[in-house]
Amino acid sequence: RYYLHTSYVPNPSVIHPTFGSIVSKELGETRKGLEIPAFVSVGGASEGAGFLGMTHAPFVVNSDGTIANTSIAGIEKPRLAQRLAMMDVIETNFIRSKRGDSPQAHRDVYQKAVDLMTTEQMTAFKVGEEPAALREKYGNTNFGRGCLLARRLVEAGVPFVEVTMNGWDLHQNAFPQMRDRLLPELDKGFSSLMEDLASRGMSKDVLVVCMGEFGRTPRINQNSGRDHWASSWSIALAGGGLQTGVAIGETDDEGMSIKSGKSYLPGDVWATVAKQLGIPLDRKYVSTTGRPMHVTNSGSPIGELMG
Repeated sequence: RYYLHTSYVPNPSVIHPTFGSIVSKELGETRKGLEIPAFVSVGGASEGAGFLGMTHAPFVVNSDGTIANTSIAGIEKPRLAQRLAMMDVIETNFIRSKRGDSPQAHRDVYQKAVDLMTTEQMTAFKVGEEPAALREKYGNTNFGRGCLLARRLVEAGVPFVEVTMNGWDLHQNAFPQMRDRLLPELDKGFSSLMEDLASRGMSKDVLVVCMGEFGRTPRINQNSGRDHWASSWSIALAGGGLQTGVAIGETDDEGMSIKSGKSYLPGDVWATVAKQLGIPLDRKYVSTTGRPMHVTNSGSPIGELMG
């Protein structure tokens, strides 16, 4: 999971940022009118912001868009403004005492919380405002609602949204669960998202990545399930100006191993996404240990996908 989100192998000396945090850092700061978080994780916690700091951590919400503690009962706006002004004085003095970057990051996160409590952009999270027919098309499931919420957030200017769908770790009795729940839920939500983006003229500007953490064994185990498999598996990318309708790579007939051509790693996937988003691949960051870090771990854009 960590490797797929960051393209780096876990290292006890440094915590790498998930790719959504990099997008938040690079694109979120350029969207001055955006008052809601630049990285929203729907239905799951994703990975953290690592050395980029809490300002770029994922904002986690449920698939129905409900957010707790964004209003304070019994406190009018003037009184809230007075409280915030008092807190600002205290925080300013604390930051001036030069105690590192953490106090400023803490202040930035609190400011984002205030924005969430006061901005009209929060209506983007209200999935229930969509027509009933469209909500039914996406599916009355966590993943379906999450995909619809993702479209609303992107439409509002959020540069990175991650939607999590759990339940794929099927070591036993896999086929009924795939047939009756997982595949219909995925097909309905994913296809509706792509159709919705196309109907709104957003396909060329929105890049969608559909992927799991790893593959499953091509051979069925004794419990009618599939175990973990890292030798080969597939992902899907759509929109965002990429070349469409192409299948890249090939495995042997049983799907056990790569048959021909180049194999691709998470770093290549995120390098492809970064290029399409206009994020320079030679951008360097400095970790908390002072080490220079890149956007991806030795990744290169996948040439066959370039439109």
